[in-house]
Amino acid sequence: MSTLRFQALKEASTRKPVQFEETDRKSTIFGSNVFNEKAMKQYLTSDAFKGVQGAVQHGTKIDRKLADYIAMGMKEWALSKGVTHYTHWFQPLTGSTAEKHDAFFETSYDGSDPVEKFGGGQLVQQEPDASSFPNGGIRNTFEARGYTAWDPTSPAFIYGTTLCIPTVFISYTGEALDNKIPLLRALSAMDEAATDVCKYFDKNVKKVTATLGWEQEYFLVDSALANSRPDLMMTGRTLLGHTSAKGQQLDDHYFGSIPTRALTYMRDLEQECMLLGIPVKTRHNEVAPNQFELAPIFEETNLAVDHNCLLMDVMQKVGERHDLKVLLHEKPFKGVNGSGKHNNWSLATDTGVNLLSPSKTPMSNLQFLAFFINTIKAVNDYEALLRGAIATASNDHRLGANEAPPAIISVFIGEQLTKVLAELEGVTNGKLSPEEKTDLKLNVVGKIPDVLLDNTDRNRTSPFAFTGNKFEFRAVGSSANCSNAMTTLNTIVAKQLKDFKIEVDALIEKNDMKKDDAIFNVLREYIKVSKKILFEGDGYSEAWEIEAAKRGLSNFKTTPEALKARASKQALDLFSEMGIMNHIEVEARYEIELEEYTKKIQIEGRVLGDLSINHVIPTAIRYQNTLIENVKGLKDIFGEEFKTLAKEQISIIREISGHIEGINSKVDEMTNERKKANHLTDAQAMAEAYCNNVKPYFEEIRNHCDKLELLVDDQIWTLTKYRELLLTK
Repeated sequence: MSTLRFQALKEASTRKPVQFEETDRKSTIFGSNVFNEKAMKQYLTSDAFKGVQGAVQHGTKIDRKLADYIAMGMKEWALSKGVTHYTHWFQPLTGSTAEKHDAFFETSYDGSDPVEKFGGGQLVQQEPDASSFPNGGIRNTFEARGYTAWDPTSPAFIYGTTLCIPTVFISYTGEALDNKIPLLRALSAMDEAATDVCKYFDKNVKKVTATLGWEQEYFLVDSALANSRPDLMMTGRTLLGHTSAKGQQLDDHYFGSIPTRALTYMRDLEQECMLLGIPVKTRHNEVAPNQFELAPIFEETNLAVDHNCLLMDVMQKVGERHDLKVLLHEKPFKGVNGSGKHNNWSLATDTGVNLLSPSKTPMSNLQFLAFFINTIKAVNDYEALLRGAIATASNDHRLGANEAPPAIISVFIGEQLTKVLAELEGVTNGKLSPEEKTDLKLNVVGKIPDVLLDNTDRNRTSPFAFTGNKFEFRAVGSSANCSNAMTTLNTIVAKQLKDFKIEVDALIEKNDMKKDDAIFNVLREYIKVSKKILFEGDGYSEAWEIEAAKRGLSNFKTTPEALKARASKQALDLFSEMGIMNHIEVEARYEIELEEYTKKIQIEGRVLGDLSINHVIPTAIRYQNTLIENVKGLKDIFGEEFKTLAKEQISIIREISGHIEGINSKVDEMTNERKKANHLTDAQAMAEAYCNNVKPYFEEIRNHCDKLELLVDDQIWTLTKYRELLLTK
């Protein structure tokens, strides 16, 4: 195996960047492989085009006749680009995407008259075998029926020679089996609630769209080096490996010159993104060696989520062309930065206003404050649910370590906006005097844009930070589907805006208050009750953990703890009231996420045991035997004097034996705990057993293995080392 390691190193160190040339300007090729408005206008009838636009903009239903015309146009467009197959592209509860390809090609019953066929029925709905997808008890294993249904709000696209049609995935009985349906429902609830509040300030607003701009962090490792590490290939992270002497401590990688191979990969990836209509804009080195980031222009949330899911797949495929393995795990390497996927979230009206961006007039700034404070209040009330929305086995390694935000959800708004809220907290209870209202509008609300202009402070330890014209949910993991976080965030804010309007209307109607007075009064109370969620300091400090506990904030450091909030009464009531998910759908997701956690820890435990027993120990014994032969030789030559001459060798032999014994005993204990956990039938109990009884052995076993890595001759060590994985360009 050490031969494999050195072969991989030789292969990686002699690679040349793959030759790549852009085909045209980004603006020219953008969306070329997307059935967008331009393509629809060319290939659809006027009625078919209006039907799709109505579905996208107003949610109107497309009838079967129109669906046939749309399918015909979509097929002709796809065939003109060399497409041979089509697929309903969906997002089951596996965390990844799914697709089953069918050829356009068909024949008549006797095998004659071959044609390319694709009708409205095939566009609108398909029936993939649902038996092997996670369902959390929604359906029986022997009932394979599940349906994919076309989502016209996310345009079809071509990848390779396949027409991909974004769809939702539902059970035979109508429950959502995917991540997209709850997200679409949450976005609809947000539109309705936010539009109602907007009408306090602008009667012309008819629609509010939640926008998302994700930032995708990732590592690049040469494929030969990655293939030489079984743990990387099977779990996405290194379960063993001593930290490199040089890592990120010199801060010389962040925003540095992008290595040539990585840059060529990025250029190729960006071209694929342009063709697919993914508006990527930013690329740079991240903090850790061989860590990078890609970020797009903001988009409507459903489309942004689809684009990120597609991107993660395209990243891997483009990586193969460049002999690179793309690592999306949140913590592939111990001791250096993990990877996140910051979700930059905002709200935009159909009149062109960003509701989280202050403007020049006091009225528009009061609108900004209404949405700003309601968002803070929503996070305050549902912080445990937000933490649950980003809980995974892989994200547990990242939260609270090396620049990632902590597991405690808090909101950072900066010193200047904190002062603005303090001013608003002093608003008179009841009707405001003309002088107070004028002072508020001119000197507090009116000056917010100037305040934000100088508000340049940032807090990278905050999981939920206001960054000038948006909130940045920084705790989302790099491998996650954004839909979980976005469904939860949009639902809790929609619920809060709905409650806000009820309270304001009540003050206007019952207390005969003017609209502005009522808004100020309600916002004042929200500021008072939401103080516990606001935090400007060091999220990594022990003092903050103590303070957060005093404030009553949750601090769920593990996924089994955090996921309880996903099936709590608060969550069940929230999702039911807002029409996002019924109790069955919520509880099913809770079961699925617990099972996924258990299986991932189970796989890691088995891989760790294999590496320790079958790689590390045999290598250590082999080196130990070399030392023993050396000691025997010294004894033969020098007699009793060998005890002095072989003192260090004997010490190393003893140390190696101690670590071998430690590995063997801990692997046996870990295996026994795994067997005990496997006999449990309750999903929560099993997840907790793996978390509390199995996972703690990982670090103990690793410590012994990493000590042996420092002792054993480098020439016979089988596992590619950190310095090779991280610093080979």
